[in-house]
Amino acid sequence: MTRLCAAAVAFVLGLAAAGLSACSGGPLAPEAERFGPSPALPAPSSRLLPLVRIAPARGWAEGQVPTPAAGLQVQAFALGLEHPRWLYVLPNGDVLVAESNAPAREGGGGGGLRDRVARWIMARAGAGTPSPDRITLLRDADGDGVAEQRHLFADDLTSPFGIALVGERLYIANADALVVAPYAPGQTRLAARPEKVADLPAGRNHHWTKSLVASQDGTRLYVGVGSNSNIAEFGLEEEVNRAAILEIDPATGAVAVYASGLRNPVGMDWNPVTGELWTAVNERDELGNDLPPDYMTSVRRGEFFGWPWSYWGRTVDTRVRPENPAAVARSRTPDYALGAHTASLGLVFTRGARLGPDLADGVFVGQHGSWNRSPPSGYKVIFVPFADGRPAGPPRDVLTGFLGPDGEARGRPVGVIVDSRGGLLVADDVGDAVWRVSAAR
Repeated sequence: MTRLCAAAVAFVLGLAAAGLSACSGGPLAPEAERFGPSPALPAPSSRLLPLVRIAPARGWAEGQVPTPAAGLQVQAFALGLEHPRWLYVLPNGDVLVAESNAPAREGGGGGGLRDRVARWIMARAGAGTPSPDRITLLRDADGDGVAEQRHLFADDLTSPFGIALVGERLYIANADALVVAPYAPGQTRLAARPEKVADLPAGRNHHWTKSLVASQDGTRLYVGVGSNSNIAEFGLEEEVNRAAILEIDPATGAVAVYASGLRNPVGMDWNPVTGELWTAVNERDELGNDLPPDYMTSVRRGEFFGWPWSYWGRTVDTRVRPENPAAVARSRTPDYALGAHTASLGLVFTRGARLGPDLADGVFVGQHGSWNRSPPSGYKVIFVPFADGRPAGPPRDVLTGFLGPDGEARGRPVGVIVDSRGGLLVADDVGDAVWRVSAAR
């Protein structure tokens, strides 16, 4: 590394440690203007270096728990996990937890300033450790809201994330491939090594998670694949089948792009009223505190959502070269903004939830939290109400307290899912826990 590069890295890390940047992150919009179908889109805020405002990973002190909204209570469903990211509830009520972290990059990753700073950010945020590469089964046999059984369900995986059961076949989305193994009801460990169904984009894996949902008839699988960059700065040749939701035929392994221009689509679920696929999407960085908004949206076959050339429909990102007016012209505006830099990852509709009438129809969203906004955003679980299959009002906090009084991260919510008894489970990958939210007694 040259002296100039070393000095630049040291400068950025010094700024990050101080919670500062080379210039302001831009004015802050009121919260009401950052959420909903028509968010405020301020002018982009340029700066010499990216704003870096990291909440250092601290974890929870013994006896600490997140703060539930009024009328709710929370308890630890499972503690002592290792980077629990994603959740899946089996038909018998067992809960599968993907314990996972970013895979090692092919060739060791890049050596440039951006990559070095990114690795430092991940380590400070609690994501710099090797991936556990396993799925754990949690069983709450007595129904008290605490899993008294824990089993190693599958290991020797590659940064596993999404899980879907179709009949007696359990699919797992690794960082580099979709795999499948036979599953028998009640088993606590896969009896056979998973076999590959289809390759998934890997390599640099700037966004490594691969979420997964099956079609309602089980004939197709949908995988969310994030971009390999912020705004295609490594070239579009690295973005093939990325920033997209892929449709896979599990019988043949054939892969097709279902929808594109989605910078990092993570949580996916089927709208129980309209039957549409919905996803939560993380948008791009380095345009300011409130730009652009992360979002959730319905997604239909063939739709394009702008990345990298535009955001929130047809708002052009002037940093991207060459320009692509034709792509911008066909960019669809998302349905609902979730606030800028909230890192909204988990998404699940409320079907089966028993958390009271105010949380009976809508979507729960797990917001992992910002690393590049001042003040921080996200770090909570929210609820967006729906009516007649569409968003119908401002978000409500469901679970907070993940940021401590000194700005440290006690936890970071990721996957959310409704369990077989109507409680909401939340994977917390910094707190190494799965929390269960239920109606207060």
